[in-house]
Amino acid sequence: MNVFSRAPKWAIASHNAGKIREIADLIGPYGLSAEGADALGLPEPEETEKTFIGNALLKAKAGAEASGLVALADDSGLEVTALDGAPGIYSARWAGEPRDFHAAMEKVRTELEGRGATDMSARFVCALALAHPDGDTRVYEGEVRGTLTFPPRGDKGFGYDPIFIPDGHDVTFAEMDPGQKHAMSHRADAFRQLVADVFGA
Repeated sequence: MNVFSRAPKWAIASHNAGKIREIADLIGPYGLSAEGADALGLPEPEETEKTFIGNALLKAKAGAEASGLVALADDSGLEVTALDGAPGIYSARWAGEPRDFHAAMEKVRTELEGRGATDMSARFVCALALAHPDGDTRVYEGEVRGTLTFPPRGDKGFGYDPIFIPDGHDVTFAEMDPGQKHAMSHRADAFRQLVADVFGA
């Protein structure tokens, strides 16, 4: 056990309801409660870093400082091989503001078509950062690889889930039962590392 595991409540430094729900489901079995940024009145810092890890740390530190709680932040996105890793850290803002993932998925499709791409391989990447109000930080990075499919399929999940089929499966993340997705997702991969480090499990 360490300083993070002794905190009964964590702040989830995110305004994304889908991410908050997934992370709360993941940490619940460890006796932790969590509240999202909106509920805690946390500001949304500008993501100025150039990596998933950098942005996750930025958000976690800001969340811990503002809330006085251990803060968990996620920065994640889709990297498409044929688009040279785009949209990457710009995944949420790929189609501009306000954030519209239907438009973002369509932009991915048109960009691929414009390049005459036949390689539909992609990966989701997730960086999880923990920050303690005393300044201690930890970072974990996970991934899940798969292929893209168009048009989008399924109404579960969020973000780019409707166009992503994880390797070894024939359905998109948005067609899967949430529990099945949680077990294999990029966020779950990073979270397994967090659990091993924080809880020794």
